Amino acid sequence: MENYTMEGRTYRYYGQEAPLYPFGYGLSYTTFQYRDLVLSPPTLPICANLSVSVVLQNTGRWDGEEVVQLYLRWEQPSVPVPRWQLVAFRRVAVPAGREIKLFFQVVAEQRAVWVQDWHLEPGTFTLFAGGQQPGQQMRVPSEVLSARFPVTGAARPLRGC
Repeated sequence: MENYTMEGRTYRYYGQEAPLYPFGYGLSYTTFQYRDLVLSPPTLPICANLSVSVVLQNTGRWDGEEVVQLYLRWEQPSVPVPRWQLVAFRRVAVPAGREIKLFFQVVAEQRAVWVQDWHLEPGTFTLFAGGQQPGQQMRVPSEVLSARFPVTGAARPLRGC
């Protein structure tokens, strides 16, 4: 085998075609609402980690569990990358009518791209938070929030941070 690219070989690189059963696919006996997605700092230095918080509310009549998923998208990478990449997830139990605030950390390594070595690049990124992948169509609606953030500084090898 001489072609080691993943393009067209895994769902992360299929382009506009969505997988039949994406990560997080499933149904619930209750409904959830996401709100107040906050990224900190709002402008991220090249080697810094990103702090994320989001509020999850159980808007249904029954207690339930939700798998909260965070995905990252590079807006203009210098090399081929996935449409979005899962960077964090957590299963949480939320009683009916209650809400919880969740905190996540997206580390710099999760923004690295492979260019003969792992590199961090400046640019604009989008972070998605919700109960499913971005753009996923399901029988039960589940919203996905998104927020853009700029990464500043000069491109550098990951090991240089």
